[in-house]
Amino acid sequence: MTGRTRFQQRPAGIHAAGWGWRHAGRAAWAVRGLDLDVQPGERILLLGGSGSGKSTLLGGIAGVLGGDDDGESEGRLLLDGEAPSAVRGRAGLVLQDPETQTVLARVGDDVAFACENIGVPREQIWPRVRAALDAVRLDVDLSHATSALSGGQKQRLALAGILAMQPGVLLLDEPTANLDPDGVVEVRDAVASALEATGATLIVVEHRVDVWLELVDRVVVLDGAGGVLADGAPDRVFDDSARELRAAGVWLPHRSAPARREPTAQGAALLSGEGLTVARPRGPRIPVGDITVRAGTALALTGVNGAGKSTLALALGGLLPPVSGTLTASEELRAGLGASPFAWRSSALVSRIGSVFQNPEHQFVAATVRDELAVGPRAAGIRRRQTDAVIDDVLARLRLDSLARANPFTLSGGQKRRLSVATAIVTAPRMLVLDEPTFGQDAVTWGELVGLLAELRDGGSALVCATHDEELVRVLAAQRRELTAGAPLVGAA
Repeated sequence: MTGRTRFQQRPAGIHAAGWGWRHAGRAAWAVRGLDLDVQPGERILLLGGSGSGKSTLLGGIAGVLGGDDDGESEGRLLLDGEAPSAVRGRAGLVLQDPETQTVLARVGDDVAFACENIGVPREQIWPRVRAALDAVRLDVDLSHATSALSGGQKQRLALAGILAMQPGVLLLDEPTANLDPDGVVEVRDAVASALEATGATLIVVEHRVDVWLELVDRVVVLDGAGGVLADGAPDRVFDDSARELRAAGVWLPHRSAPARREPTAQGAALLSGEGLTVARPRGPRIPVGDITVRAGTALALTGVNGAGKSTLALALGGLLPPVSGTLTASEELRAGLGASPFAWRSSALVSRIGSVFQNPEHQFVAATVRDELAVGPRAAGIRRRQTDAVIDDVLARLRLDSLARANPFTLSGGQKRRLSVATAIVTAPRMLVLDEPTFGQDAVTWGELVGLLAELRDGGSALVCATHDEELVRVLAAQRRELTAGAPLVGAA
């Protein structure tokens, strides 16, 4: 067993020759014609437009794409000269959605789970668990409930579980996407410390290019049409291929800031909270105080992970009752219904307040993208003939038209996020509550999505965005409400 532990610490090499993968039921290949060699110990930033196959490639290297029932492969993809599925444990993968990697009820047990699976000696497991939690700055008791963690905390938990394995290659799929700015730096530094200690190979997918540049020695850019668009030292790739990368939607370092889009007008209050306190079941109480959401404006809920942004968003969306205080919809918004949105039936809520959850998959209930977009209008009693044109327009605007017949769960992370936003806007609600709406977007889709949100705001809709995306806050000219755990959020917009 000691020999195996040393094996787990040896950096891994990767070889792809004409490799491709197509998800079951999909006409298009997620990745195709990929030729790539990664030497043991290399540190690679993997880039590409939304849907170019970055997550699929990481899944292939980790050996978790599945068998013939899950999809079709071609060419070769090898990890240390073997099929990745034959050497599981050599690759440690942190997924875009950390909740899918949370398997046990307590934090310590969850971090220890992967170590137990790969046969780490018992006496080594708990020292590794504690060191991994320290590395990602997740300062909670080992007995702390995983269900009580915020989205950002769960992301650190997932990374801790992988670091405790001490794998030969770290595969990180947007590991800082839902973290506050301090958390981003902490996780990046935690990864740097792990690499320094183990010498592991690194492949990280991340739209925050600047954060990772000092840690990587190579940039590989996937081409959405297949193969590799650019490959080489970071400076050379960004200097020589800037035009091609920009056209593909790749975020460039030190990019110019998008223009601020001021609202055309501020309308009447649609939703008002007074003396408000919110909480999830068995979660901490979040004192909010007074808050007002007005038509024609954007309101940004900001703050560190765990401050209560997602909890407040659920309450404002009518999905979580206040613990104390009042949350009252205006007569214009409720149109004859009761004053509290939480008391409305779902069919009434969906046409008045649309919600986008932090985890896109929590919203999906249909077998195809197009059917998913029809769920809300059908619940609201809108005739299919009236919604078809709206659905067609939203599909095109958010670059999902070619995926209309695809299963929502087979989309890339960025595509899932755009679909979740689309499901909320097809019923034309007066108010939208969006939790991290720009997560997983490339530069092109980010601009198109934010442009669509700005249009909705200018058309009189109210936007509430729980977000760490400072560019989103600035471009939408959003009024900011900073949440601090344990401190009230006071004031009316």
